[in-house]
Amino acid sequence: MSLAGAVKTFRIRLKNLTSMQTFPVLLALSASHMLNDLLQSVVTAVYPMLKEDLNLDFAQIGIITLVYQIAASIFQPVVGFAFDKRPFAYSLPAGMVSTSVGIALFAYSNSLPGILLAVFLIGIGSATLHPESSRITSLAGRERRGFAQSVFQVGGNFGGSIGPLAVALIVTPHNRHYVLWFLLFSTIAFAAMRPIVRWYKNYLNEAKLHPESHKKKLALPLSKKRTTFVICVIMVLIFSKYVYMASLSSYYTFYLMEKFGVSMKMSQIYLFIFVVSTAAGTLVGGPIGDKYGRKLVIWCSILGCAPFSLLLPHVSLPLTAVLSFCAGFMLSSAFPAILLYAQELLPTKLGMISGLFFGFAFGIGGIASAVLGKFADSYSIETIYNVCAYMPLMGIIACLLPNLKNREIPK
Repeated sequence: MSLAGAVKTFRIRLKNLTSMQTFPVLLALSASHMLNDLLQSVVTAVYPMLKEDLNLDFAQIGIITLVYQIAASIFQPVVGFAFDKRPFAYSLPAGMVSTSVGIALFAYSNSLPGILLAVFLIGIGSATLHPESSRITSLAGRERRGFAQSVFQVGGNFGGSIGPLAVALIVTPHNRHYVLWFLLFSTIAFAAMRPIVRWYKNYLNEAKLHPESHKKKLALPLSKKRTTFVICVIMVLIFSKYVYMASLSSYYTFYLMEKFGVSMKMSQIYLFIFVVSTAAGTLVGGPIGDKYGRKLVIWCSILGCAPFSLLLPHVSLPLTAVLSFCAGFMLSSAFPAILLYAQELLPTKLGMISGLFFGFAFGIGGIASAVLGKFADSYSIETIYNVCAYMPLMGIIACLLPNLKNREIPK
């Protein structure tokens, strides 16, 4: 196919995707995800200022992180399970209320208990948004659920990456009270959620009026024992993915400065290249899974990252940038496919399974960052990349996943 033909084909496919009736809802979900993750990133970005304001030690910072992780990670499947039982059209605004109250407390609390309550509320907001938004995204995506999840995930990637920059511009030049300005972003989030609430309320009303059309394909594709085994396999794959991603997202700048002697400014530019690769991979992974199957995407994205991760510690600076882009692109394409594969395993528990995997991914990422930091103190940053380079090889166990052939979930 010629370049002109390829461009024409891409334009036709993009037009078909964006012509979906629910495409505005998907954009609103992506925007909500972006704003939520932007607000969530405020917590860790303000740690240095918080430590100085309240004269905290690193153990107390660790307690704050633990409380936040418990709320943001462990509560996700709990929230998802609760709303699976009793769907609530206003669940997303309710989560944003919790986040907003937490942000206000975080800006003005002058005691450790107050800060712990603040980060708990912020975490609960995240624990509500991720499983609920993922559920609504799958319902709105219908036969193009992979594309829908990719659009949704890209919003989160973007929000998480610009959050620290927003803190640097808004809060760092002044004081912690300026965190209150981030309530402007939560206000925008409430506005973005209006079309989502409207659509989801209509969906729930339609489901009540015509339950037979919404519950015709709820049978589990596998036995309960087989489903449990497959979920365990997926968790191992997520473990391998997020341990290696933690090494890149948390320590890539330090690695570049230590090995190649680049400046802090240049290291941030290289980190931005990596962040762009994760957004691009996320956007591509879902649609490819729609067309060729989730298992193929999971297999290729995780195991396919291994050549790049294994080469990265042994090449020059320009090739390091290229390989980090390729590794980020490959790995990031996996999560939309993994999440949809899990939803197809348990089509009656969309919220719970979404919360389980979002929470597990966040938890693994946080724990891995802490462990790798200790590892770097004891050995070196370069050692991290030589050891973590082998993590994508665990993707070979994707061969144990049965091919679900993109089964339908409730409509």
